[in-house]
Amino acid sequence: MEKHSNDPLHGVTLKMMLAELVDHYGWVELGKRIDIRCFTHDPSMGSSLTFLRKTPWARDKVDELYLRWKLEES
Repeated sequence: MEKHSNDPLHGVTLKMMLAELVDHYGWVELGKRIDIRCFTHDPSMGSSLTFLRKTPWARDKVDELYLRWKLEES
């Protein structure tokens, strides 16, 4: 029997999450919603992923925005 996780982010990688957010909002709007330099100054997937993987408070903000967006979408 499979265990089902109660974690809404189970199976969602940071890269998947960021790609979906960038596709939905674009870098400019994402930078307005989460004011961190990797989104507002010459943003790229690579540099943003590197920063987010090393910076828990910023990763938390991305997780929160992703969850709010997904809840609004459903």
